[in-house]
Amino acid sequence: MTRVNVLIVDDSAFMRKLITSFLQEDPRINVVGTARNGIDALDKIKKYNPDVVTLDVEMPEMNGIEALRQIMNEYPRPVVMLSSTTKEGAENTLLAIQYGAVDFISKPSGSISMDLHLIKDEMVSKVLLAGKVNVDLLKKPLNIQEETTNKLVDYSKIELDSNVNVKKIVCMGTSTGGPRALQQVLPKFPKNFPSPIVIVQHMPAGFTKSLADRLNGLCEITVKEAENGEFLKAGTAYIAPGGFHMKIKKIGTTLAVNIDETEIRNGHRPSVDVLFESISEIKGIPKIAVIMTGMGSDGSNGLIKLKETGQVFSIAESKDTSIVFGMPKAAIETNLVDKVDNLDDIASTVLRFT
Repeated sequence: MTRVNVLIVDDSAFMRKLITSFLQEDPRINVVGTARNGIDALDKIKKYNPDVVTLDVEMPEMNGIEALRQIMNEYPRPVVMLSSTTKEGAENTLLAIQYGAVDFISKPSGSISMDLHLIKDEMVSKVLLAGKVNVDLLKKPLNIQEETTNKLVDYSKIELDSNVNVKKIVCMGTSTGGPRALQQVLPKFPKNFPSPIVIVQHMPAGFTKSLADRLNGLCEITVKEAENGEFLKAGTAYIAPGGFHMKIKKIGTTLAVNIDETEIRNGHRPSVDVLFESISEIKGIPKIAVIMTGMGSDGSNGLIKLKETGQVFSIAESKDTSIVFGMPKAAIETNLVDKVDNLDDIASTVLRFT
């Protein structure tokens, strides 16, 4: 059996020991070394040539963000970030994903988490998955304009009026690699895009607001974390809040967001299946469904439900551009996907059908 060789980078000796212990319990993982900061990490990568690096964000001398930039420039390989759920931690995590990190793990209670055992299984699965990703797709930072747009964003509830009558809806599902994918797709939609976009990105609570804010600054359309009870309007993308399912319900000629904490589906809340299934119950409105990079099969059952209703055009991201070709592959295997697109072409395909 080929094992995944891992380097663990954290400024806390306690955390290094704990993470090592958890990962070494799985026979498929071999911890080849540890490092106490970014500078030490670069030396250890050169020495041990690990398959995967787990990298703490907050460290002295050289933090995780700077270390990641050098790793992807000099020794490109899959990196899984460990981050706190503070606002600053969430923003740094999203920046790390832009610079090439394959995924992140949220520490339950800050930099030194005595309850790290709560995410033990997640750590093991994400490290194993990282060993299988397409590193070539992660090498180069995303070429994204960093200047934020000057549009006024209104996060309050939208009033019910003729401006929120929905003629068509776009629904998207993403997981591992999704933040990078969304940063490449959503900025291509024009400000006057005639439909609302609803998105499930697998993320824990505390991260989706930062993701929405970051995307909002990069896009001509408005991007926001969805709020319970608000009405959908054209030219706005709504991201399901971490830890909650998002469902869309028809009210008269309008569509409204329903957020709840019903049971976890496919190991996820929010779940793409839950979103898609709720949209499948909406009659008389054409739908465009998009499934992009991610581990597992979330979204496939929802796609089946959507297709049963008709008036659905479905798109899956290609293997060539998927960081993880799990969710798109599962969707394609339903034989219900109308078009398989490289990431750069997804927005233009959606625009042709709206």
